[in-house]
Amino acid sequence: MTTMTMVKALNAGLRRVLEDQPKSLVMGEDVGRLGGVFRVTDGLQKDFGADRIIDTPLAESGIIGTAIGLAMRGYRPICEIQFDGFVYPAFDQLVSQLAKIPNRSGGRVRLPVVVRIPYGGGIGAIEHHSESPEAYFAHTAGLKVVTCSNPADAYWMIQQAAAGDDPVIFFEPKRRYQAKGEVATDAPERDLFASRVVREGTTATLIAYGPTVDVAANAAAAAAEEGLDLEVVDLRALSPIDWEPLFASVRKTGRAVVVHEAPGNVGIGAEVAARLTEECFYSLEAPVARVTGYDVPYPASRLEDDYLPNLDRVLDAVDRSLEY
Repeated sequence: MTTMTMVKALNAGLRRVLEDQPKSLVMGEDVGRLGGVFRVTDGLQKDFGADRIIDTPLAESGIIGTAIGLAMRGYRPICEIQFDGFVYPAFDQLVSQLAKIPNRSGGRVRLPVVVRIPYGGGIGAIEHHSESPEAYFAHTAGLKVVTCSNPADAYWMIQQAAAGDDPVIFFEPKRRYQAKGEVATDAPERDLFASRVVREGTTATLIAYGPTVDVAANAAAAAAEEGLDLEVVDLRALSPIDWEPLFASVRKTGRAVVVHEAPGNVGIGAEVAARLTEECFYSLEAPVARVTGYDVPYPASRLEDDYLPNLDRVLDAVDRSLEY
């Protein structure tokens, strides 16, 4: 076991990909000499050269379009979108080309492209630097969508994403970049698309992903002081979602609360609530609740604390569920 931050874990994972896959490369704005604005790619250009760690122009559509062409020629690009709010200029390339070409070619053309996107709030950033766009991509057939919540998952999931032949949107919760955790570097604990039970419980199930897994875990710890035994499940993959552990948990507890930073309207939580209702209707003791960001554009940093789901809002949702 090695203790490291999520930034260091991602850096170490990328380093192993570059060592193991000669056709892999990293490309994005400031990923080379600077090492990325969050320093995730720090030192990689020095060790692997500027032809594999490529500083690109400020042109997200060009980054993804170039990566698609490289993948068609046998390369395995890992792209960085510097901030979540910068991904929208590349949206057409992502949903019209990257997601479609393998199917359009009948599987003859594979596009092993990983698109890394730092996302979410909690860092006091300015406009366009704190967004939660995951639902756009989870809705798009042809794209795999995953998100890590801790250093161990960050280390292994980036390697697993880069090892496959399908395009993967890889969301990294930026407010968790400096969170420390133990990382076993010998073997991954689970499949890339497997959900994870973070904490066992019997009173209710908290379902979260990315930046809100820690919020849910803290809420469960606080609830335990009041005699409530909350189970916490980390989705990890948003497309495809590993449903069976969720179903098993809700059938055991009879109650569920879904937590995410993105707005609630047509968000990941809405899909989770719908599927739990369809599959676990006779086990539910209360409607599936959601604790999400509000249905407004992401606010200025001074209002972040009012916008983001927090421990109190999660526990309020649990209380409402228990009242049924």
